[in-house]
Amino acid sequence: MEQIRKFFQEDRFAHSVGIELLEASFGRAKAKLEIREHHLNALNTVHGAAIYALADMVGGIAANSNGNSAVALNSNISFLKAVSKGVLFAEATEISSNHKLSSYIIRVTDEKDDLIAIVQALAYKKKDAAQSE
Repeated sequence: MEQIRKFFQEDRFAHSVGIELLEASFGRAKAKLEIREHHLNALNTVHGAAIYALADMVGGIAANSNGNSAVALNSNISFLKAVSKGVLFAEATEISSNHKLSSYIIRVTDEKDDLIAIVQALAYKKKDAAQSE
């Protein structure tokens, strides 16, 4: 999975947000985000964009874990609980895959394993240059 770690290291946005990759394997990924002041919105809860960025990152890692390039086609997030401090975890699990599309469920939880958000995501597997030759 060194290839996936390299993929993550090249994601400048994820690093600027503070996302840390914890695990990666075929069709799966887990990461965390320590909540900081700049992650909070005007209501002093974690901004939805920060939660989504964490979920999107693990979804992208899981979708790209087979070595081919994959990009998001669609995702749907449901925010279930507000949080203001601590650590968030996101775990992506592949639930379906074929030669063009793969589908993921991504759970975002807090330190007590309370469900903060859930995402259903669909990725398109691009034909890489090496495959088209």
